[in-house]
Parts: sequence; structure tokens; C-alpha cells
Amino acid sequence: MKQEYIEISGARENNLKNVSLRIPKRKISVFTGVSGSGKSSIVFDTLAGEAQRLLNENFSLFVRNFLPRYPQPVADAIENLNMAVIVDQKRLGGGSHSTLGTVTDISPVLRLLFSRVGRPHIGNVNRFSFNDPHGMCPSCNGMGRMVVVDSDAALDRSKTLRGGAIRLPEYAVDSYEWTIIAQTGSFDLDKKLSDFSDAEMEELLYSKSRKIEMNVGGKAMNFSYEGIFEKFTRKYIKRDVKTMSERTQKMVAPFISEGPCHLCRGARLSQEALACRIGGYNIAELSAMEAGQLIGVLQQIDDPVALPIVRTLTQRLQYLVDIGLDYLTLDRPTDTLSGGESQRVKMVKHLGGSLVDVMYILDEPSVGLHPRDVHRLNDLLCKLRDKGNTVIVVEHDPDVIKIADHIVDVGPHAGSGGGTIVYEGSYAGLLQADTLTGKHLSQALPIKTDVRLPTGQLPIRDATLHNLKNVNVDIPTGVVTVVTGVAGSGKSTLINRVFMQKYPDAILIDQSAVGVSTRSVPATYIGIMDDIRKAFAAANKVNAGLFSFNSKGACENCQGLGVVYTDLAYLDDVKLPCEACGGQRFKDEVLEYMLNGRSIAEVLAMTVREALCFFDQNHADIVCKLQAMSDVGLDYLTLGQPLSTLSGGECQRIKLAGELHKQGSIYVMDEPTTGLHMSDISHLLAIMNQLVDAGNTVIAIEHNLDVIRRADWIIDMGPEGGKKGGNSVFEGTPEQLLREEHSLTGRYLRG
Repeated sequence: MKQEYIEISGARENNLKNVSLRIPKRKISVFTGVSGSGKSSIVFDTLAGEAQRLLNENFSLFVRNFLPRYPQPVADAIENLNMAVIVDQKRLGGGSHSTLGTVTDISPVLRLLFSRVGRPHIGNVNRFSFNDPHGMCPSCNGMGRMVVVDSDAALDRSKTLRGGAIRLPEYAVDSYEWTIIAQTGSFDLDKKLSDFSDAEMEELLYSKSRKIEMNVGGKAMNFSYEGIFEKFTRKYIKRDVKTMSERTQKMVAPFISEGPCHLCRGARLSQEALACRIGGYNIAELSAMEAGQLIGVLQQIDDPVALPIVRTLTQRLQYLVDIGLDYLTLDRPTDTLSGGESQRVKMVKHLGGSLVDVMYILDEPSVGLHPRDVHRLNDLLCKLRDKGNTVIVVEHDPDVIKIADHIVDVGPHAGSGGGTIVYEGSYAGLLQADTLTGKHLSQALPIKTDVRLPTGQLPIRDATLHNLKNVNVDIPTGVVTVVTGVAGSGKSTLINRVFMQKYPDAILIDQSAVGVSTRSVPATYIGIMDDIRKAFAAANKVNAGLFSFNSKGACENCQGLGVVYTDLAYLDDVKLPCEACGGQRFKDEVLEYMLNGRSIAEVLAMTVREALCFFDQNHADIVCKLQAMSDVGLDYLTLGQPLSTLSGGECQRIKLAGELHKQGSIYVMDEPTTGLHMSDISHLLAIMNQLVDAGNTVIAIEHNLDVIRRADWIIDMGPEGGKKGGNSVFEGTPEQLLREEHSLTGRYLRG
């Protein structure tokens, strides 16, 4: 069969320099190159953008009004495109009603299983859905959580009722409410609450209102007894806060928290649904099992009616296991998944589909994956290809690049120094190519032997959040510590949650967006825009506000945006450069003012590298902050580029640039190599070492073997993910890790 190609001619999106390409169909093509070289401009802005734009044009004008709008890429021609499915790193949202099971379409099949063979039989499939009125818990409306009485604040279980075990207002010993409890005759007033049976606690706390007879002044009278939490909830939690006095609100506030719903205990479903079981388990219990464990339970079901359903379930769950997500549970809310986990979940969803001859586009799918799991990812990419699809991957990981049928290396450098194709061909050819990727593919940094000695310790004791199993670690200060382990082993829980909670002054540098406004640019983010405006104002003896495109100097036609949007109702908005300012954002009179022969628009169009040469030592503050940008490898960004166009890795590094000047600080970095080309790893390590040499402490969550090799201290979490993880399996130097037999990370370091 003759090889077919997707053909691009004269692509000029962003920094691309008239790029022409032929990408083989039904093959795996990997795009690589330094960060900012133009990979994403080719793959996402040109290929994916045009494919999605053409697909949307098939819908009516009315429908298109509700769809995302994609501008036509700047290119002479793009031909032979397939339908594009983009599997990116955007986190899965969806709120509390969206779970791993719902987004992968596994939960609907599990509900079908219970509606067919669950006993007692309760009817249709909707009765097992917490998003359906017939299936949701009536108490919490399917949320699983609600505002409840804080049991620890309300009760002292080490005391007796007579000794003051109830701390809630109105329940002091010998008070009216306390006396009603005593008169029920149901409770031993001299027994500690910790010794109460489950039935006794249920009656004390949650008993529904009932009549009891009390002796008052020698006469028998009827009174109502109601469980103390039940009554408190009715009187205060279910009551409109606006009707309560400020004094009452303050009185009850310490006894209220968000917790599991008392009725469904967090399962979200009605009691009827929870009573229906298969093999002793209800649907909530199966949904709370890790994917790997759930497969084993499902395979024990031998009802002939269930077999086709079980086959579908186990196949979809096996995809999760194959991609290294065997530690996830179906009831896991999607908004708690990381970017890397979100991307792999999307891949699982597509693997289960029947579409073929599709163009799958993946953005660094190895992000968040331990070296142990990269081969699993490669297997999935090959499966997508072997079904007859075109797989296009933007990637830096050498092990992913290795399986490509076709490689496109973009470069040679970043920003204006990139935008050209420096290599096309096979992996073997790339190893011989004179490009940054080719040179660094077979190079590995040596194991660090001259490790620093710590200046102190930052202890974590008895950490039990999520899957952590009473973890005790001492994180050394004054050194570079790398925390590693397979996905789901507890790294992020230990550092981003437990450590950051205990040491809130630490500086967390993650990959969350730094700005989504088109008005936010690197010059404003790193704090040099005011200094630039003042320099222009001083040189021209005018008001500094003139040199702001958000203020007095803004072009009146586009309000300083540089572009004008024309709304064409049902048709796509048209975005055109502003005719008045030519896209420069400023009024003409402002552009006449010069600083060393350059206008404010020309300065904002400079890259960080160019700006470092332009500003002299009279502008020391500007030079210092620009140097920090250069130090973190962002010297190719222009000062006026919208921050909304930055990748996750670039966002992380621009945050780092803003924090570099601090001393005596603790820096926590969450996978700082994300988006970094292998040639930039040594540059990142130099920054980390520079921070430590200046008296700081650096803690990095990382999978990259070069970063692990060059650490002073390593904490390896594991041994596996989920319930099989949550332990510190190793603490020590890189040399010691090489000899650790029980560490998966040690095994790959040796390899």
C-alpha cells in the first residue's frame, strides 16, 4: 500500500520560518526540539487548529455559534488532514459530580451490571447513579459530603456523660437538654463514650425525635428526645444563616465542618442502591477499589448474563492498568487528577473507542511518568497506530522518541532562533545528526559523588494523608533533595500537601498558569514594566503613564490590545491587527518618544536576550530581573508576549525567575523538567545548585534520571502506586540508591 502523507506548505505561525513538511499517515511521528523552538506552533497551532476548524465548518452556522472557534493558521497550504483528537495536559474539570468512572465511561457499564445481576433487584440502571434523582442519596443530593457536626469538637470520648463528654452548647451537665438524655434511661451516664457500642452511639447522636416520660416535680410529663447531632443539625445547620444572630453563629461555628454524609457515609447513593450487592459488594464498594484490584473481583462473577458486561469492564480497566493508573479508583473526582494523569485518562477513553484513521495529537504524554512506566505508554501509542491511526507526539523523553517511525527535530534554538526543521527521519539517523537533540540523546550525566552536607533538618512525622502510611522523613536543609517514585506513590501528597502545610513559608513553584489575560506579559510579571516606563519618562521628560498600553498611552482604536475583534454573529470572530497602531498597542505620539533610539513598542518586541544587551548598568534593576529570566532558559521570550501563550514548563520557569533573588528560602519545585529539552537539564541543575549555594534549600519532585543522579539527597516513595505505595522506601545519596535493591528508581539508575 502506497504511503500517504499530511502535507504542510509555508507555515508561518508564531516563530515558524516558512516551514514545509510531509508527515507520514498511520505512523508515529515525534516532534522534538528545545522549548520554544516551534514544535507546538507546527503541531497544535497549525495542524490541530486547522483540523478542528475544518471539522467545525461541517456544522450549521447555528451550531458553530456554540463551538470553540479556531483561527485559520498562517500557512500557504495544509492538505490531506485527518480528523484530530487532541490529548493534552489540561486537567479534567467537571466538579464533584465528575469522577474517573464517569469520564472513562466505565461507571455506566458498572451500573448496567448491577441493574442486571445485583440482588435484591431494584430496577433500572439509573437507580445506581448518584447524578440521577432516583439513585442519589436524599440527604446529600449525591454529593457524598455535607456540612455536618464536627464529632471531635462536639464530643470528648474519653469522658462520661456525667463527666461532661458533650461539648455542644446547651448540653452542660444538669442542663435541660442533658437531663432529657439522662431521663431516657437508654445510656449509662458513668460509661466513657469510647466504650459505647455502635448502637448506643447511633441512638445518642442520630436518634429521630420520640416521646419519653419524665418526672417533673413528682408528676409524669411527656417530653421529646432527639439525638444530639440530629437536633443540632436541624436547629443550626439546616437553618438559614441569615436568620441567626451573629452571637449564635459564633457560638455554633467551632462545632461545624464539612464531612461525609451521615446517611450514605460518602457513598453518594440511596440506601436502596447500596443494599443491592454482587458477590458481597455494593456498587460504591467496587467503585472505591483500585483498578487493578477491581479486575480481580469482577473476574470472579460467573453469572452468564453478566459475562459480556464483565468482559467490557475488565477490558477498559485493563487499559488503566496498562498505562500505569492501576492505583486510581472509579470514584476519584476528576478535578483531583494531575495534568499527566488527566492526559493518560483521556488516552484510555480513546483506546476503548472504535474510531480509526484519526490523527491523535499528544502533548508530552510522558509527563508525570516514572521511567518504569514509559514502556507502558509506548505500548499504548503503538496500539493507537496499529488500529490504523496517525499518532503525532510532542515529546522530550528519549525513550518515547526511540519508538517513533518518523522524527521531526525543530530548532536550532528557541524563539527567533528557532522555527526551522533541522532534522527529519529515523531514530538511528537522529543519533548521527548535528542537532542539540542528536547530540544529547546518548549523553547521561554522571552520578554525583561530592554531595553537600545538610545544614539542618525539616522533619515530617506520622504523615497519613491519602495513601501515606505513617511516613516519617527528615528533609535536609542547605542541599538539593529530589523526591521520586512511580505515579501514585505519594510524592505529591507528601511534599505539595503535607510538607507545604507544615512549612507554609516555602515557595512552591508549580506549572499552574501565571496569567490568562492578553494584557499580562513577561515585562509586567517579572516587575520591570514600571522601570521601563520610568526610563522612557525620564529620557523624554513626560508622564510615565503614557508608556502603558493599559493606560494613557493605549491606542484608542484597540484599547491597547494591538488587535481588533469583529463579531460576525454565527460566523467566526475575525481577529485583525489594529489599523490605527499596526498592532503596536500604543498611540502614534507615544511611539515618537525614544530611549536609546528605540520606541516603547520596539523595546517590548525585544527578546530577553536582546533586552539584556539594550539596557545598560544605569538600569541595574531591569538587568538583574532580565538576567533571572535568562538564567532559567527563557531568554527567547519577548517582553511583550501574552502570558496566556506560555506552556506549563514555561509558566513554572517564569515563576522561578521571579523568586530567584530570595535568600534563606525553601524552594519546592513540582517536576521542573516538564517541557524542558534534554539540552536544558544541565542548565536547570545549575540554577538549583546556584540557589543552594546562595543559602537556600531546594526540594524537587522529579522523574528525570539526570536530575536524580545530580541530587545531594534522594527520598524514594513507593514501592508502587495507590495502596501499594505511601511508604518511604529509600533515603540517601544517589550512590547509595544505586545499591538499593528494593527501589524501582535505583533499578533504572543502574540501567
